[in-house]
Amino acid sequence: MYHYALMTNHVHLILEPTYGGNLAEIMKGVNLSYAQYYKGKYKHIGHFWQDRYKSIIVSRDDYLLACGSYVELNPVRAGIVEDPMQFRWSSYGVYAYGKKDGLVDEHPIYLSLSAEEGERRKRYREFVRGMLKNKAAMKGDMDKRIVYGSETFTADVTGKFNIADLIRPKGRPKKDKAGK
Repeated sequence: MYHYALMTNHVHLILEPTYGGNLAEIMKGVNLSYAQYYKGKYKHIGHFWQDRYKSIIVSRDDYLLACGSYVELNPVRAGIVEDPMQFRWSSYGVYAYGKKDGLVDEHPIYLSLSAEEGERRKRYREFVRGMLKNKAAMKGDMDKRIVYGSETFTADVTGKFNIADLIRPKGRPKKDKAGK
């Protein structure tokens, strides 16, 4: 797991399955084990999760870093905190300040920011501050994407797997003003 943010009603995870892992099976295990734990502890009955998990294919370049900061800025976008460091249930402290967290594997893109650990953390904090200033990044177009990466990466993935790069809205397309 590279990045995470545990919100009150949902979770954001950036995972890379390894050793032939299957994301669907990984998520099934996570969802099932946590639902069973929660239901047992709090005597909850009925449906636990609102929806199925949503996955996005992310390229392993600067887009991975952007996607990670997007996840870590979720509490800021939700108005829970003003600074991502104020939210303890995310991976931001690992990357920005070196907080120890056995859940996170630092990814190669982060490690390439600098050979020196302190400088790498500083550059990551600057990168996230830049994302905070970028209104488009804060609006959340990630919520609409299935593939996140360069135009070439997106074209390669959508062609190889015969998928669209954006999530289509549910229901019928809206009619235009002419009634078509």
